[in-house]
Amino acid sequence: MEPITKIADELGLNPDHLVPYGRYKAKISLDALKTDGPHGKLVVVTGITPTPAGEGKTTTAIGLTQGMGRLGHKVSVNLREPTLGPIFGIKGGGTGGGMARVVPEDEINIHFTGDAHAIGSAHNLLAALVDNAVFRGAIPGLDASGVMWNRVTDASDRGLRQVVTGIGGSGYGPVREARFDIVSASEIMAILALADGPADLRERISRIVVAETRDGEPVTVAQLEVTGALMTLLHQTVMPNLVQTMEGQPSIIHAGPFGNIAHGCSSIIADKMALGYADYVITEAGFASDLGFEKFMHIKTRQSGTPPSAAVLVASARALKWHGGTRRRDLGSPDANAVVAGGDNLVHHVGIVRGFGLPCVVAINRFGTDSPEELAAVKKIAMDAGATSAVECDGFAQGGAGGEELAQAVVDAAKGDPQITYAYASDASAQDKILALAQKIYGAADVSWSPEAHRRLQYFESQGWGGLPICMAKTHLSISHDPSLKGRPQGYTFPITDIRASVGAGFLYALAGRIETLPGLPSRPRALDMDVTPDGEVQGLS
Repeated sequence: MEPITKIADELGLNPDHLVPYGRYKAKISLDALKTDGPHGKLVVVTGITPTPAGEGKTTTAIGLTQGMGRLGHKVSVNLREPTLGPIFGIKGGGTGGGMARVVPEDEINIHFTGDAHAIGSAHNLLAALVDNAVFRGAIPGLDASGVMWNRVTDASDRGLRQVVTGIGGSGYGPVREARFDIVSASEIMAILALADGPADLRERISRIVVAETRDGEPVTVAQLEVTGALMTLLHQTVMPNLVQTMEGQPSIIHAGPFGNIAHGCSSIIADKMALGYADYVITEAGFASDLGFEKFMHIKTRQSGTPPSAAVLVASARALKWHGGTRRRDLGSPDANAVVAGGDNLVHHVGIVRGFGLPCVVAINRFGTDSPEELAAVKKIAMDAGATSAVECDGFAQGGAGGEELAQAVVDAAKGDPQITYAYASDASAQDKILALAQKIYGAADVSWSPEAHRRLQYFESQGWGGLPICMAKTHLSISHDPSLKGRPQGYTFPITDIRASVGAGFLYALAGRIETLPGLPSRPRALDMDVTPDGEVQGLS
């Protein structure tokens, strides 16, 4: 690794704008933001529906960045901050793999610069302050039944999905049924990712709705007069974090909302910071194009006013074979017919990207067992679906050398000025927005609403929140709401089981089917494979 001061210098940052956290990572002062002058091109990386076979979206994004560096372009890769829950649970580290990684990966994955801890602390402080307001009768008409602000944890812990708090008598209350969510689903995390600076962060925090009174009046952070207290914990989190790829390109990592239960994108501030210095900024949207990418466009792009110039859609022959019905243990055996059978999933995702008016470069993430016939089948499916190009990428094994061809394809695709289109109009009703997402993005025929979800929506509309964009919480394992439906499900009914209002973040948070906002641990958690050597090296992250 190079000293972070050298990485900053090569990007063009003023040394006075760097706040070092040790030798290899730093925060970047917001004084470094450029508001005028030339700006680079933004490229968003998304993927097909995730499978146990692996797609390698982060690895591809980093390999692409390293490939661009080899071609002589000034480039930055902007990623989300990894979250401890999946690191120690089912996923492991979130810093790429093989020869395409951002480093120092042990520090990035674990604690980093403390942003996630600050968000969790602020979120839970607010929960305590809300409960105290109920206990003290500080807000007329507010009792425990009206509290909507759950606590958060950074661990995948299914035991906290439904809890009772405040038991023990009058000195312990208020007693209420509650739950924990994962830190990545916190509205404060979403706010950090969408705020354009400290003043906007403060304003959004003040608008958070934490409860409603018995008369149905919303209770906000501003009414509790605790905005300042939360800002004391959050004021340094607004600065994005600078690290580097294995080949020395800058990487700006900031904020970490999940793509299936939140909006799945790194921060607007990080993108604007990088675009002022780099020719190309490669950023990633969580999970597949029906999740993180859709939210990237409808929520992040519309709020930031900074549209991407192109999209990269990551696919693999192994993943398409999974969608085509191949069993996991047989994925290493060549079967081009299975690739074709699962190809509808890729076709659908290419269609989603093109539906927003963006050129779509399909990155075929290569695995060692891929046959030439399988790779050729993926290329044909992608090109027939309307992709701008379909290029093999081998960043895992070769680093930047394995990403050069993809890098050139992205440079070519990003030369134009795409005319962005959206699946729904900003002023459409919430029901119409959700219907548009269901039909245009998820392939459904119609939408059903639970009575409780419909009642909540009517309340939100009465408060003037009905025009907010939609952040859909649904499974990442299918284009639909049902994780068992592989490939390209069509013509089904998309169920809305609940809806919440994230007024500070600026979206309505709809839940489809059975979706958990606090993951559980798998039968063999990745935590069992992790340790620290006597020399202090963390093992088992990737």
